Amino acid sequence: MKTIIAFIVSIVLIVAMTLGAMFVLVWATEYVTSLDSPLHRAFGMGAEIVLGIVLLLGTTWLATHLAVRIFGTKEPPSISAPGIAPNTPSNAASSGGPLV
Repeated sequence: MKTIIAFIVSIVLIVAMTLGAMFVLVWATEYVTSLDSPLHRAFGMGAEIVLGIVLLLGTTWLATHLAVRIFGTKEPPSISAPGIAPNTPSNAASSGGPLV
């Protein structure tokens, strides 16, 4: 049940963020095109491109991050002590085991 609720909340959040980003970008476009100075307009367009990249990439990152958190598998914790590799064939030879 928690997964279904998290799925629905994440979809609503992602749609709201994307729609909000688009409204901000449309508002910024209208504002920048209404500037009188060509220099200010050029800087405004550059800032608008950076803003669009940040907003839309942030929305994409959040969508993928939430999907991994909701649907990702939980791996069991490692049994070996920190800093010590588990006993694999490459470690068996160094621990004095027989070489056959």
